[in-house]
This record gives sequence, structure tokens and C-alpha cells, in this order.
Amino acid sequence: MVQSKKMSLTRPLILASKSPRRYELLKRMDLDFRVESIDVAETYPSDLPSSEVPRYLAEKKAQAYHHLLKDEILIAADTVVILGEEILGKPKNKPEAVEQFSKLSGKTHKVITGVCLLSREKMESFQDITAVTFKSLTEEEIQYYIDNYQPYDKAGAYGIQEWIGLIAVTEIRGSFFNVVGLPVHRIYEAIKVF
Repeated sequence: MVQSKKMSLTRPLILASKSPRRYELLKRMDLDFRVESIDVAETYPSDLPSSEVPRYLAEKKAQAYHHLLKDEILIAADTVVILGEEILGKPKNKPEAVEQFSKLSGKTHKVITGVCLLSREKMESFQDITAVTFKSLTEEEIQYYIDNYQPYDKAGAYGIQEWIGLIAVTEIRGSFFNVVGLPVHRIYEAIKVF
């Protein structure tokens, strides 16, 4: 049996997230990290352009952890789904989830993940954009997905890695993993030189 080793980095990593999807993505990258979780209000200035919200929130989340840092690199992120200029957040209930799917059905939307890397010495932030096109969804498909997958903790009311991604996504331009919640290809390159 082959002994598995972790990718070695010069500094330990902290993932500042409660998201099981972000945790799983970093774990699959064979990185050594620990998870810290502080509740940070996901609020932003009302005049901030929708495309800048994810980076703003990632930086806001990262700064809440600054006092915890010693020699680690902290990774904070926020993902939003944008249709036109409208941000489709996490639905609060089933009617809101149905409404979001009705908007996304048959259209292309953007998924933007903002990432902030933070140490005691510096901060770097960036974002990644993926365009996702949905087929026209039937009411039955929307109801089935919401009832069986309860997507209330997901921006835009869906997880691309779930059933809805398999049956509804007709085109994707950009990183699949960005839609799941982390642009891991960009994070990997950034932490190597951070």
C-alpha cells in the first residue's frame, strides 16, 4: 500500500469557512490545513457593483481572523451567483429557491468567487468568474431538486456538483471548481508564492 503524503508548503494554512464543499476541495488538493470559523455578517455597501461583492466579502471575512494569525496563511472566500446585475444569494425558503430557479432557467449566469489570502505581513485578494448556462427547467425538475437537495445554504439555490448540475448545465465557461466554491487552481498558484 502506498503511503499518502501531503503537499508541502512553507507555511501552515487556515481555511476560514464553514463550507463543507470548500473543506472537501482543499482536502482533495492534499494540503495540510485546519479550519477556523467565525461568524461574519455578509453585508456590503449598497452602491458596490455586484461583480465586486465577492472580493469585498472575502476580504471582510479574512480581516475578522487577523488576530488569530501567527505564521499561517489564511484563506477566506465568498461565492455569489449573478444574473444580469442581480445577486442571487442563499434562499431563505422554498418559494425563494423556486423564484431563483425560475430566473436561472434557460439563461446564462455568472458565478464569481472572491478569495482573500492573509498573513500577519500581507493580504492578497482576487476573484474568479465562471459562466454557467442552464437549460429551460420544468416545474417538476425544480421541485424535485429543491425537495431532495435542500439547497438553502448555496448561493443561487444550487450546487453544480449535485443532481441539478448533471441534468441542467448545458455549458460552462471557466472553472467548474469555482462554481463549487473555490477556484482551487488559482489558490494553489497563489499560496506557492505568498
